Amino acid sequence: MSQPIVVVTGMPFEARIARGDGVRVVCAQNSTLAGELEATIAREGARGLVSFGTAGGLIPGVTAGQWVIAQKVLDMPQQAREYVTSIAWADALHRAIPRALRADMAGVTAPVVSAADKAALFRESGAAAADMESHIVARVAQAHGLPFVVARVVIDPAERSLPPAALAGMRSDGSTDILGVLRSLAGNPLQLPALLRVGQDAGRAKKAMTHGRQIVALRLGEGFGAAMAGI
Repeated sequence: MSQPIVVVTGMPFEARIARGDGVRVVCAQNSTLAGELEATIAREGARGLVSFGTAGGLIPGVTAGQWVIAQKVLDMPQQAREYVTSIAWADALHRAIPRALRADMAGVTAPVVSAADKAALFRESGAAAADMESHIVARVAQAHGLPFVVARVVIDPAERSLPPAALAGMRSDGSTDILGVLRSLAGNPLQLPALLRVGQDAGRAKKAMTHGRQIVALRLGEGFGAAMAGI
């Protein structure tokens, strides 16, 4: 049996979109991801790693639903150490999604919530977007001598701060806590318009991810796997 491509996500909805034949999906939060990814590689092997899902926008003007294919991953917890993604894999993804932005991705340990913090991270890193898994994927890929690529969709634009209810609705495992959202809204109903915009942005991001998965044959299994194996 051939080794799978291991697709890494941080949120359950991202994992549901990513699943397909020939792909092993690892969905874990920042603190446990490295261990789960190492265990999967030890148990099943891997042809390469894909960091797939959503990211927070850092460049002003980039809207929700914009694909970003990383040229480099900047490991911000390790003084912005740089990891270069597989050029062949990234080129293949860009041919399939020509409107995707080719730029750097910043790896962070916590969500970048406010517009001011996003602007500060952009000034520091020059990255187009930030997520909490790609730097860990990059570390593990380098440790095992594996190719890796990052394909992420912007879910919250740089100019927008996330309201407290959006964060209250995120459980530690990445699933949605509806009661947490309602409690936050009850305490501050004025954040409802901002929360509705977050929901609209999330809808655009999910639609882009699903469509992109199809056109890239991110039936991330047999189609994507065959394309990657042939590179």
